[in-house]
Amino acid sequence: MQANLIGGEWVEGATTVLDRNPSDLSDVVGEFAVADETQVDAAIAAAAAAGPGWAAASPMERSNVLETAGLELAARAEELGEQLAREEGKPRAEAIGEVQRASQIFRFFAGEALRMAGEHQRSVRPGVDVDVLREPLGVVGIITPWNFPIAIPAWKVAPALAYGCTVVFKPAELVPASAWSMVEAIAHAGAPPGVCNLVIGPGGVVGERLVHDARVRGVSFTGSQAVGAGVASGLAARFGRSQLEMGGKNPLVVLDDADLDVAVDCAIQGAFFQTGQRCTASSRLIVTAGIHDRFVDATIERMRALRVGHALAADTQIGPVVSADQLQQDLDYLDIGAKEGADLAAGGAQLERDTEGYYLEPALLVGTSNDMRVNREEIFGPIASVVRADDPEHALALANDTEFGLSAGVCTTSLKHAAMFRDGLQAGIVAINLPTAGVDHHVPFGGTKGSSSGPREQGRYAVEFYTTVKTTYTRP
Repeated sequence: MQANLIGGEWVEGATTVLDRNPSDLSDVVGEFAVADETQVDAAIAAAAAAGPGWAAASPMERSNVLETAGLELAARAEELGEQLAREEGKPRAEAIGEVQRASQIFRFFAGEALRMAGEHQRSVRPGVDVDVLREPLGVVGIITPWNFPIAIPAWKVAPALAYGCTVVFKPAELVPASAWSMVEAIAHAGAPPGVCNLVIGPGGVVGERLVHDARVRGVSFTGSQAVGAGVASGLAARFGRSQLEMGGKNPLVVLDDADLDVAVDCAIQGAFFQTGQRCTASSRLIVTAGIHDRFVDATIERMRALRVGHALAADTQIGPVVSADQLQQDLDYLDIGAKEGADLAAGGAQLERDTEGYYLEPALLVGTSNDMRVNREEIFGPIASVVRADDPEHALALANDTEFGLSAGVCTTSLKHAAMFRDGLQAGIVAINLPTAGVDHHVPFGGTKGSSSGPREQGRYAVEFYTTVKTTYTRP
């Protein structure tokens, strides 16, 4: 049984949870401790007690911890990637890549720990100097989802530690192994007791305590809109800080002048890879009339060649859906689409493989309109809908007709149209002739409208959430 980390000690939980492989339900990845309220309170107390010392630690000390943890993740990438593939279901190669990305994030923020600069200015008053400094926010709660079990924790925990915050980290119960291994690497790297605490458990217990405990000065959350709204309101009531990433209904626009092969590749990768279980997935394919039929035919042809299978199989391109509940949700949305009048042009069948798992054939819905539920609500599975547009202006209006605004893309060979969509798309991330789902670790991540709230994640912009600004005036 893998324990929680509280105040530098590995602590058994009140109960335990089994981590099962969605590719093979007979394969148990591990058994993990589940914290109760008393243990969550202990973790918060440990983080609060460790806070002053970690905030006062030299930038080099914090940098060394992050660098060492990142190097351990890199050295164990194949081992931890296989573990990630077993617990979440993405193909082994993608899982190894995610561990390597987590390593890169830690090493990036090892550098940022040394670059937390301030400003020195002359006052408008003679003989007075002004210094603007950044200080750690304090204890932060980290709440992460199941779809990127180590990359998302890394891009929240690493900057928190780099900027001198202490952490109470709640990963998704569905995928605790990757989070546990990341925290183990931080402990191996020499993080002082209480600086990074791991408490696995349900949102109603762990999340609630993090949101409502006044010692927790901020919470960084990735998950659903409904839960995110509760996190935001709970923190606002006590003047805490929130950083929320809450998904998307991301459009990929394909214009008549697009390179067809590029457009199909963007759609296949963006909509179906990682089983469509990405908040940046291209779930709405908005295609102008002149290329619509050719695009649909070519996409279906590519879909038929996709290999759905066990995450550890060498030829697998699409792994299983993560859980029985998620699989049922995907099937329910296919039924909803049919009842709304959408045509299932390809895929959508449950698949049997050599092992029992949650296998679903990627599905393409055509003949849809933007007002259908399948085009309004985040499905979070390997399902994409095609919406026909009259022209580029109509396509842009359809793309922006959503409460979400995380990621959006356009496929075009026209510089004029590329600029039009770059400037006109209402999204925090815009991809031109690229899948909507790819993001770099050294630049900001986040959306607009109902997708995100609070400062951006990743890159140098992460400093805005994890620090406060102090202005000092000095007369020598």
